[in-house]
Amino acid sequence: MVDWTGSHILTTPRLVLRTFRLDDLPEYARLNAHPEVARYLGGPLSREDSDDIAAWAQECYARDGYGLIAVERRADGTFLGMCGLHRQASVPDEVEVAWRLAPEHWGHGYATEAASAWLEHGFTRLGLPHIISITDPPNLRSLAVMHRLGMVVDREADIEDNGVLFHAVIHAITPRQWQTRASAPPCPCARPQG
Repeated sequence: MVDWTGSHILTTPRLVLRTFRLDDLPEYARLNAHPEVARYLGGPLSREDSDDIAAWAQECYARDGYGLIAVERRADGTFLGMCGLHRQASVPDEVEVAWRLAPEHWGHGYATEAASAWLEHGFTRLGLPHIISITDPPNLRSLAVMHRLGMVVDREADIEDNGVLFHAVIHAITPRQWQTRASAPPCPCARPQG
């Protein structure tokens, strides 16, 4: 049975990273149905599919000690979206950091802050040798977050996610790169093509 208690897992100066609560599900469905959010995710999701993803995330966290869990703003308890670590089916031997926030919360550094907490957790608590992040090459917002995190291009690959095949750029970071990320040179892949 899925636990919907909203257990706090990690905190940052502005955020609480916690498991989902049942009252998050309508907001999560709204964000998953938003065309701009779904643009690089294979299209908008139904409420049922969104709820299934949240339940899967809860089960992953219960089983593995990490998952794509809820992001809440500490100041007012607003549900912003999700962020966390997980294993993507197309690259099951690696752990990915991923995020998905509602558009009204873009541009405030929340994705970078949440993902930073997960990278720190992944390296210091879980002892991961490296962490990846995956996106479509035109997804400049996600690429910018990856670069702010100090991640660098590792490779390109064809990835299947929920039955949708897409060409992806995969960034990676090691614990050493994480510790020295301030000195990483900017990556040219996030520059607009023109």
